[in-house]
Parts: sequence; C-alpha cells; structure tokens
Amino acid sequence: MHAIILFAHGSRDPLWHKPIQAVAERITHRSPDTVVRCAYLELTEPDLPHVANALVAEGATSLCVVPMFLGVGRHAREDLPELITALKAAHPSVDIGCQPAVGEQHALLDLLADIALGQANNAA
Repeated sequence: MHAIILFAHGSRDPLWHKPIQAVAERITHRSPDTVVRCAYLELTEPDLPHVANALVAEGATSLCVVPMFLGVGRHAREDLPELITALKAAHPSVDIGCQPAVGEQHALLDLLADIALGQANNAA
C-alpha cells in the first residue's frame, strides 16, 4: 500500500488544522483508493512518527511525505530531514520519500498568483 502524509507545522488554535484536513479530503474525493493522513510537527496531534508507524502497521510499503509549508524555513530544511532519516532507520523495508515543500512547487505559486490577480481584478 502507498500512502501520502500531509505534514504541517501545527498550532494551538484548534481550528488551524482544517485547511490541511480539507486537502486530505480532496485527495480522498479525487482518488478514493489513495490512503492519506495528516501529521504535524508540533502543537497539534498526531505527529509524523505516530502517523508513519500506524501506516506501516496497516501495511504501507511506501510513504510520501508532503510538507505543507509555504516558506522553507528551519523546519523544512532541518527538522523534517531529521524526521525522515529517523523514519527510514525505523522502517528500512518501507520506501519513504519526501516531496519539496508546497511553497517550492511552481503549480502552487502560479495558483497563488492567479488568486491574487483575481482578487486585485475584483477590487478594481
């Protein structure tokens, strides 16, 4: 089984995670056979190791971590690679990959520009 983990920062605000969960729901709607879970770095549960461990226990043989960070700061550059290294060590028979942060994806940058232009055009 292949699984996607949407990985975000986390927040004390109990509503903060709703957009991340909405992305997971859209993935499920578009691809019902795709297993997708959300995980968080801090302040929100569950964390990445718990989600990865649960997916492996459910039979996942491949995990793709998608960092849901717009900016590529210390968490994406340092914390996440350390977590991925630890997961690979804990699950050597599982193919564990990590995409670039969403903020580095040209498709998202173009979409954000389109949204801003649409809002700018509506205000004029």
